[in-house]
Amino acid sequence: MLPPLMTDIVILFALGMAVVYLCQRLKVPSIVGFLVTGVLAGPHGLAIIAHVHEVEVLAEIGVVLLLFTIGLEFSFGELLRIKRPMLLGGSLQVFLVMGGVAALSLALGQDWGPSIFLGCVLSLSSTAIVLKLFQEGASMDSPQGRTSLAILIYQDIIVVAMLLVTPLLGGAVGPETGDGWQTMAKGGAVILVLGLAARWGAPWLLRQVADTRSRELFIVTIVVMCLAVAWLTSWAGLSLALGAFLAGLIISDSPYSHQAIGNILPLRDLFTSLFFVSIGMLLDLNFLVANPMVVVLGLIGVLALKSLTAGMATRALHLPLRVAIATGLSLAQVGEFSFILAQSGVPFDLLDPWTYQLVLVVSVLTMGLTPPMMALGQRMAVRTLAVPGSRSGAAASANDQNHALSGHVLVVGYGLGGRNVARAARLTGLDYLILEMNPFTVRDEQAKGEPIVFGDAVNPAVLEHAGAAQARAMVVTVPDPVATRRIVANAKGINPGLAVIARTRYQAELPALKSLGADEVVSEEFESAVEIFARLLKHLLLPDTEVERLTAALRAGDYEQLRLDQPSQPAAICDLRQMLPELEIVTLSLEPGAPAAGRSLAELELRKRHGVSVVAIRRDEVIEGNPPAQARLQPGDWVVVMARPESLAAARDLFRAPEGASADPA
Repeated sequence: MLPPLMTDIVILFALGMAVVYLCQRLKVPSIVGFLVTGVLAGPHGLAIIAHVHEVEVLAEIGVVLLLFTIGLEFSFGELLRIKRPMLLGGSLQVFLVMGGVAALSLALGQDWGPSIFLGCVLSLSSTAIVLKLFQEGASMDSPQGRTSLAILIYQDIIVVAMLLVTPLLGGAVGPETGDGWQTMAKGGAVILVLGLAARWGAPWLLRQVADTRSRELFIVTIVVMCLAVAWLTSWAGLSLALGAFLAGLIISDSPYSHQAIGNILPLRDLFTSLFFVSIGMLLDLNFLVANPMVVVLGLIGVLALKSLTAGMATRALHLPLRVAIATGLSLAQVGEFSFILAQSGVPFDLLDPWTYQLVLVVSVLTMGLTPPMMALGQRMAVRTLAVPGSRSGAAASANDQNHALSGHVLVVGYGLGGRNVARAARLTGLDYLILEMNPFTVRDEQAKGEPIVFGDAVNPAVLEHAGAAQARAMVVTVPDPVATRRIVANAKGINPGLAVIARTRYQAELPALKSLGADEVVSEEFESAVEIFARLLKHLLLPDTEVERLTAALRAGDYEQLRLDQPSQPAAICDLRQMLPELEIVTLSLEPGAPAAGRSLAELELRKRHGVSVVAIRRDEVIEGNPPAQARLQPGDWVVVMARPESLAAARDLFRAPEGASADPA
């Protein structure tokens, strides 16, 4: 006989499978499908689940694992880089919502305490839903993704303060309020311990576990670290989700973060689906049917207020209007921690039963509307480009400082890729202009003399004033795939002859960018695979010319040419790399007409002139190790040499035919 909870889990997943499949056929996000599953199976729907509380406990694990994987993809350094949007943007968003809700509640006759508490409840957004949708859309690194993350982290932190002041808002005094300083002290101590663990403890522990080569032990260790840190922060009065995010940050700087993500993802997706199901169970259909107008008005009011305040907070960070719209509509829902906060206020009469049900129903509905709201935000962001205020002075700034530029290179985005492109342009003496949306980066780089201006390249006016019509080429390195497509299309519309090179993270983006006019598209996903392939071939000691031929064939899609016409070198030669790490061991192919062709090793004096030692010569599939000085080299020979990296350049020239001479492939 199945345990009762097992029966509930089987029912939930079977029902969820059917509902999500139907949603996928209708092009509806899977999150909505899981919410609908919860509504159908919950106590206010068909009531086919008997152990609702146990399901909610499993759902908490889903939130923990989701925030843990997000933390794995960040680092403490990246978190510090978003401290300004976190503190300024987060504070503005939360307190603007609190002020707006409290003012309306006071106008309706409520007291100060319940009014402020209701504002606290509605000010929080859903970290789990928003970040999952950004991850699925590959937009986590976009400006709206980063800004949303910063505000959500601030909300997860300030919810602790909200829980502390809840008794005060209810008029209670005593032990509950007296413990506030103790809770803050515990929270600070936990943060300090986690900082030390990130620096020394976690890397050492993971190294010991990885040395055992046990996949099972590694998975268990990662899960224990995630849940232990989450429990520790919860004990200190912080949220479980914040603790899980910090646990991910601790591991993110270690060499084991990628393996940790690969092991956790299946568990995360499984338990996260239960979280969305548990949220759907909270929706009381009877209350919705009995109060349709109130629910609709509350839903519209919450969505409008939260979108507006989040957008205003984003604009206060000097980000463009399109980013403000996308961020505002992304954070328009009420969050999962609002339920915890609302429950904590019930014993203090801060929410009466009717208001509590209204908050629950409106919150669940806003969560269900998050996917279409975020999609609407992307579409509206593009349509705002014609609004005069959307330029934010960027176009004028570009025009004032760079009106004389012509034949220059436009570099869009000043992340790692943009910095390298700018450095290359500077070294080669090319004129260039950088367009960047982060005003603080612009200010810092301008102080260093970098030709950089604040501007949103999605806006055609910004491109025009930055001289796109007169530019020679443009390199697009922004991480937002939607913005990249718009930038390419607008640039080609301004200057059809402009050479556009775009960077994208995923290979699937390549056809769309090509169709919009991009001359070259560099896919990080594809180029990393090519680089790994090339390094593998070099590690196997294939000649440089052979490596170049095979990687060119891979880029051209001519996979038939990837077959090696001749067998690779013995593994014993490769082992020399481990024994002599300070030396390079490479295979050189002797081309017809090269300076070394027909000459003996004694005549070449490779060791004396260039510091290069010949390890072996391969000719007609016969390998001669430690060849004598009188050995004469012939075109087509593969010569294995060993030298320091700086000594190899001259030796390579001896094995290559002069330009214009024909050479048979090795």
